[in-house]
Amino acid sequence: MTTPRRNLQQATGLAFLAGYVDTLGFVALFGLFTAHVTGNFILIGAALADASQMSILLKFLAFPAFIAGVAGARLFIVAIERRGGPALALALSLQLLLLAGFMVFGMLAAPVGAAVSPYAMTAGLLGTAAMGVHSAISRLLLTQLAPTSMMTGNVTQIVIDSIDVLRGVADSGTAARCMKFFWTILAFGIGAIAAAFAYRGYGFIALLAPILILSGLIVLDRIDAGRVSDDAVAP
Repeated sequence: MTTPRRNLQQATGLAFLAGYVDTLGFVALFGLFTAHVTGNFILIGAALADASQMSILLKFLAFPAFIAGVAGARLFIVAIERRGGPALALALSLQLLLLAGFMVFGMLAAPVGAAVSPYAMTAGLLGTAAMGVHSAISRLLLTQLAPTSMMTGNVTQIVIDSIDVLRGVADSGTAARCMKFFWTILAFGIGAIAAAFAYRGYGFIALLAPILILSGLIVLDRIDAGRVSDDAVAP
């Protein structure tokens, strides 16, 4: 069921989650970007130029982990859709499972030292795979929303639309599009700030916040699916 209210809940919830998880991974795991492939390429280059960067292997492995998350989500969603199952709820459940693994292995790795331990490595790769699933869900199942994990394009679009409004050449959908991107950007920023403070206060258990967000979105999707089913059988 797609309604403006549900779209707003999904967009802000998933954008907050993306900003939160990406920031927590960066703060906790040697500057790792779990949802930002471009950032990891930059960090790989910097690490190659500085032999003291002990986390270079984690940066290298993050890229295939992200790809594995996207590929796995694609195949998983295709299989669910062929069977007529609840693709969104189950795909979000897959992301939840990976984030739970991120949290558990992060807690096992704590306190994170100067070198990347096997537990820390596993935590980072699970977090990156989880955000690969997140990106795949955005592209495959929630195309009506603004992207929830990559803000560069969102900021570019809202600036273009704002300039068109000021120029007086905006079309009828410009205002609605501005609001769609605005709430996503705001939620991502709040999530990023919240994660930095939450990790410093609570460590990896702070990942319970995005896990709870995913749980809520899964419940909402199942409720919507139940309503659609009831409407279909109603006389």
